[in-house]
Amino acid sequence: MALLAEKKKKIITDFRLHEKDTGSCEVQIALLTERINLLSEHLKLHKKDHSSRRGLLKLVGRRRRLLDYLKKHSLPRYEKIIKLLDIRK
Repeated sequence: MALLAEKKKKIITDFRLHEKDTGSCEVQIALLTERINLLSEHLKLHKKDHSSRRGLLKLVGRRRRLLDYLKKHSLPRYEKIIKLLDIRK
């Protein structure tokens, strides 16, 4: 269920703001979205895996807080990331 190193590097290079950026809101949101998608697929097969479901809910909450922060501080960046990742809201 963990992200592979190559996939993680690709996500970071796609969403970074500058050359050495690895921790901006956009990068964190993109990485969380990928993990959420992987966990969602896992839970479709394993419906009774409650510990993974709890982890998924924690990831969704963390992503929601990052999105709220980004919306509060930079609306254009928020709208851009929402559109790129196809996240509702």
